Amino acid sequence: MAGPDRRQDIDPAETREWLEALASVIAADGPERAQFLLQELLAQARRSGAALPAAATTPYVNTLRPEDEALRPGDASLEERLLSFLRWNAMAIVVRANRDNSGLGGHIATYASAALLYETGFHHFWHAPTDGDRGDLIYIQGHCSPGIYARAFLEGRLSQAQLDAFRREVEPPGISSYPHPWLMGDFWQFATVSMGLGPLMAMYQARFQKYLVARGLLED
Repeated sequence: MAGPDRRQDIDPAETREWLEALASVIAADGPERAQFLLQELLAQARRSGAALPAAATTPYVNTLRPEDEALRPGDASLEERLLSFLRWNAMAIVVRANRDNSGLGGHIATYASAALLYETGFHHFWHAPTDGDRGDLIYIQGHCSPGIYARAFLEGRLSQAQLDAFRREVEPPGISSYPHPWLMGDFWQFATVSMGLGPLMAMYQARFQKYLVARGLLED
C-alpha cells in the first residue's frame, strides 16, 4: 500500500511529535489504547469534514450483545446434516451433467459458499403461499440454482431424471441453468442472472409492492 505523500507535510516537526506520541501510547498502554485514540481522531475528523482515505471495510457493530442473542431455533445437528446432503447433491448435479456433455458447464462453489444462508432462510424465515398469506418473494442468486434443485430433489419436487438433464431445458425433462420463470413457471419466481441483478431487482420489487399497497391495489 502506498504511503503518505511527504511533499504535503507542511510541518515535519509537528508530524514527528504526533508519531512519537503514538509510539509512547503504545509503549505505555498497549495497541488497544492506540487503536481507540485513532478511532476517536477519525470520528472527529469526519465530523469536521476532513477528507479521509477510503477503506474497503468498516468497523463491525453488532446490534445485540452476545448474551442477549436468542437461541437458534430448530434442530441444529439435523439442519447441518441436511446442509451436507445439499452441498453434495448440488455438486453431483453439475458433475453428472458434465459427464454426459463436457461443454455444459455449471457452478459449484457459489452454492457451496452460500448454502448456509439459503438454508437458514428456508428453515426459519421464508414462507410459501397459503390461503391466508401470499408468501414471500425470493430472489435466488442465479449461480446457486444447483443447490435449490438439490433441495427440491430431497423434497420430492424434482426427479433424478430432471437433475440428470440439468442445463438441457430445451427438451423435457430438462431443467434450466438459472432461475427462469418462463421455462419453469411453477418453480422459479424471478430471473436473477446476470450476477448482481438479484439484490437490485429485489429492492425495486419491494418498492413496487409498497406502491401497490399505497394505491390500494394490494393488501399490506
